[in-house]
Amino acid sequence: MRSKQSGFTLVEIAIVLVIIGLLLGGVLKGQELINSAKIKGIVNDLNGLSTAVYAYQDRYKALPGDDALAGTRWTAIAAPGNGNAKIEGTFNSATATDETLLFWRELRLANLVGGDIASGTQPQNSVGGVLGVQAGAGDPTVGANLGLAGLVACQTNLLGRVAEAVDNQLDDGKPNAGALKAWKQSGLVALDGGITAVDITAKVGGTVPDATYVDDGSTMYTVCKTIL
Repeated sequence: MRSKQSGFTLVEIAIVLVIIGLLLGGVLKGQELINSAKIKGIVNDLNGLSTAVYAYQDRYKALPGDDALAGTRWTAIAAPGNGNAKIEGTFNSATATDETLLFWRELRLANLVGGDIASGTQPQNSVGGVLGVQAGAGDPTVGANLGLAGLVACQTNLLGRVAEAVDNQLDDGKPNAGALKAWKQSGLVALDGGITAVDITAKVGGTVPDATYVDDGSTMYTVCKTIL
């Protein structure tokens, strides 16, 4: 007597493959939505920050952080800025008296951005990096048009595909050109090369930004854009 063998029919296998396809499609779509939300958050942060700075200037006739009269408005500001029309310090500074940190505290005290009014700590961006400001970015001595002038907002920890998408939305999609530039990081919230509070035109990650973005799932960028 021959034993009866059981197995999957072609219909059953087809159903399983369809289910697997649907699950994979859902995962990929979900990841796409997450990335889109991160990109939107970064773009909104940069656009909203520019609006907040203009609003502060219109109200107080000074730059937040550099406002020499901030101490007369808010007793919490014991050591206001010097009023020289330039926000001094680095975007990722941890020194509470730097104008780049006073910038955030004064915007919060003026109810122009959210956050703890007792703190000047930079806010976290949508990818877990730092959002900060400084006067200028990039080293203008290494090549023409490779630096940014004016008040610059920088965000860290952007993967290549996210940085490129932000660049495409706000500028020309090139890390080494336009009003937005991007430098490779050496790690999480890390910077290649030193930046000191007084050297506010120093490089922000490398001597020269690359011509194209690297999308390998691990390379991260510090993206900076002129906002004023």
